[in-house]
Amino acid sequence: MPATPARLELIALPDFPFVNQGDDLSRLVVEGVARAGVPLQDGDVVVLAQKIVSKAEGRLVDLAAIEPSAEAKTLASQVLKDPRLVELVLRESRRVVRARPHVLIVEHRLGLIMANAGIDQSNVDSDGRDVALLLPDNPDASAESLRARLHAASGAAVGVVINDSFGRPWRRGTMGIAIGAAGLPALIDRRGDPDLFGRALQVTMIGFADEIAASASLLMGPADEGRPVVLMRGLTWRAPPNPAAELLRPETEDLFR
Repeated sequence: MPATPARLELIALPDFPFVNQGDDLSRLVVEGVARAGVPLQDGDVVVLAQKIVSKAEGRLVDLAAIEPSAEAKTLASQVLKDPRLVELVLRESRRVVRARPHVLIVEHRLGLIMANAGIDQSNVDSDGRDVALLLPDNPDASAESLRARLHAASGAAVGVVINDSFGRPWRRGTMGIAIGAAGLPALIDRRGDPDLFGRALQVTMIGFADEIAASASLLMGPADEGRPVVLMRGLTWRAPPNPAAELLRPETEDLFR
């Protein structure tokens, strides 16, 4: 058994600026850790709220420019939502999973099962317009790009997780999950490892990046907290890196589809 206590440190970067299209998030993070007095170190994990990644990548859509299809109008009347928003949801989705008044669950084109295809209108500076924010086009690629740029800027080998709030079908309340990851194992397969009594684990696979995202969410908050970037220090892992896409359950393993 370990002789010393394990310790994990979470640091929400203070005074992080509002992010606009084209902003260099790696530069903003490096400036943010400097303000906080915690320059990046090897093994750190930088967790970023999905919204600032989407904003930097220009994923903001003006709803005034959206012409809803007949399908979107029909579905909007069922779920009691803006037909333009529903049109965006359909464009970002593979299929509709469930539709009820005020509820629209879809399979996102990335394979995520989520409400409204992850499209959000909260904490978005609209400048008087009616706008919506889409998920990053490829969150794992976004995370990898950020990881590489942070390494170039700081010299530190860090992990990156892009965090989004998700509802869960059998539990109330949202929590953070990883939609993008780089520089760390999003999924760790512990099958075959011994437990405390030497018995081999049979089914244990750890959603490592999801656990990181959920922990960071405790500091990020869902409303007006203004803490979109959290530095996590003290984690260790031995598994090789893999992307957040590895967390998606294959259709052949889905007992509820």
